[in-house]
Amino acid sequence: MSEMLESYASGAWYRASAEGEPLLDAVTGEEVARISSRGLDLAAMVDHARTVGGPAIRELTFHERAGLLKQLAKQLSEDKDELYALSARTGATRRDSMVDIDGAFGTLFSYASKGARELPNDTIVLDGPPEPLGRGGTFLGQHVYASRPGVAVQINAFNFPVWGMLEKLAPAFLAGLPSIVKPASQTAYLTEAVVRRIVDSGILPEGSLQLLCGSAGTLLDHLGVQDSVAFTGSAHTAGILRTHPSVVHGGLQLGVEADSLNCSILGPDVTVDDPEFDLFVKGVVTEMTVKAGQKCTAIRRTIVPTAIADQVVEAIAARLAKTTVGNPADDSVRMGALASLAQREEVRKAIEALRSSADIVYGDPDRVEVVGADPERGAFVSPVLLRARPGAVEPHDVEPFGPVSTVLTYDTLDEAIALAARGRGSLVGSLVTHDPGVARAVTLGLAPWHGRLLVLDRDDAGESTGHGSPLPVLVHGGPGRAGGGEELGGIRGVLHHMQRTAVQGSPDMLTAITGRWTVGSRRTITDVHPFRKNLAELSIGDTAESAARTVTLDDIEHFAEFTGDTFYAHTDPEAAARNPLFGGIVAHGYLVVSLAAGLFVEPNPGPVLANFGVDNLRFLTPVKAGDTIRVQLTVKQITPRTSADYGEVRWDAVVTNQDDAPVATYDVLTLVAKR
Repeated sequence: MSEMLESYASGAWYRASAEGEPLLDAVTGEEVARISSRGLDLAAMVDHARTVGGPAIRELTFHERAGLLKQLAKQLSEDKDELYALSARTGATRRDSMVDIDGAFGTLFSYASKGARELPNDTIVLDGPPEPLGRGGTFLGQHVYASRPGVAVQINAFNFPVWGMLEKLAPAFLAGLPSIVKPASQTAYLTEAVVRRIVDSGILPEGSLQLLCGSAGTLLDHLGVQDSVAFTGSAHTAGILRTHPSVVHGGLQLGVEADSLNCSILGPDVTVDDPEFDLFVKGVVTEMTVKAGQKCTAIRRTIVPTAIADQVVEAIAARLAKTTVGNPADDSVRMGALASLAQREEVRKAIEALRSSADIVYGDPDRVEVVGADPERGAFVSPVLLRARPGAVEPHDVEPFGPVSTVLTYDTLDEAIALAARGRGSLVGSLVTHDPGVARAVTLGLAPWHGRLLVLDRDDAGESTGHGSPLPVLVHGGPGRAGGGEELGGIRGVLHHMQRTAVQGSPDMLTAITGRWTVGSRRTITDVHPFRKNLAELSIGDTAESAARTVTLDDIEHFAEFTGDTFYAHTDPEAAARNPLFGGIVAHGYLVVSLAAGLFVEPNPGPVLANFGVDNLRFLTPVKAGDTIRVQLTVKQITPRTSADYGEVRWDAVVTNQDDAPVATYDVLTLVAKR
């Protein structure tokens, strides 16, 4: 008997004493491991996450959390041979394993980078600018995102035992939540191997990650309103979870990624001689054979114009005929096995259901030539392409979770869109066309039914990541049948785990709460120019008030000649006088900003290393020749960089005229030395 997989719970590895269920090698049928969660204290796991993991993560700023994710990604990427060997036992080829393993580590890198660049070095995120709630400016509202004191539970599918875990863990960790991971049993041995590496690294705070190998049992009974469950799997199981008392009555948040009858549409503009034809065929075959079609994003419905349907079928079949099926250890193999013999039977049942309204035009679900393995002991199945008969219903209802796709035909673009919509919601759809009009029409028609759309043609094919590849920076999820959930999407995936709250108060109170200076808050004017202070010496609210500068007609004329900006409002007195907004010659907006910089800049070498940007620039009042301007510059936000000897300082800049009317407002962004 093989060894029992262990769970990592409450800071220790736990092995069930029960005999457990055997997990078989998808290629050879040999027993890889056994799995059971009998005797595991699930309540203690939840408590450990809440009282140990959560507080430890939330003590860290977003930048510190991002730094740990980057360390972890580097550590996991160093030696992957053992992981690739285990992945092969799931039936995955080396290309399949790269999608799962390297894709997972790449997601960690992506979230580490976005966390450091797009989130503050703080534990709170602001959502939009303050909202004035009174005429006097003493009562404002500010939306903020704060971390929840809960647990993020993952119930993952068998097809991506590494990526499925880390794509959920990364945004949850950045959001301040500990994770409890429950992998699908069939491939849990690969998940367990990665979790062991994470635990052994000591990079993440204890309690950040726990692993539950085996049945989830009563886990959801211990979860409540501050907790969340991210489920990837069948619509049937999702339906059971949706009716759980903790979800229905306890406020437990449930996110679902379920069945998805994804489609790819070949545009009516494409002929067999166009490069888009080959791109379409290659895309369909790739999605049928990568991971043996066991992808929630695979193309299940191939929608093509009736006029060239025969040629499409012939081209796909010809390409499938070159796909070698067998043991992933053989370099000639292009498609491995399904995850289990049970999964093969499910695929065969789905194909039989599809045959009620479609005919097999390539492949045989009951027979396949296999390289380097026994076709019966291993969970092998042939790629199968079907062609739907007119009025077919089953292709829009039955998802064969394997190397199977059904060709459907259309005569008009509206018919193609209607066929796609019959999937009742999908994770991803793709359109192959070189016609911008077709692209717009189909995108508008498909967008309500899809979480992601790929528009592919000869121009973007060289860089395209393909139909079936979820990316960390783009949302992953879909409406309706696809579950209605949403993951990833860059920082959207982090904020999804946090609570957005509207905070009302005075400017000073909002500044204290948010750590960001709010208009109307107190300013601190000191004898030392803020540009002479290093990052440690600066404080929110430190302010510099400049001397005055009179803008002359010579200034305006020189700027126009020097820059080439001879717009009539700056150079033609008669035309400018007829402009209802100006009523005469006015200074260039960028001249005003340039003069303002000259007023507030401290010219000598010091802690300020560089100006790297201007945000939210608005010109409010025209400046005419003879007007006098001055600048008030206030420290708005201080963001130390954890990986450098400097940090970012955001300054609130207000340029006013001789009547104290605001002329321009904007944020100045600088890099300032820590010491």
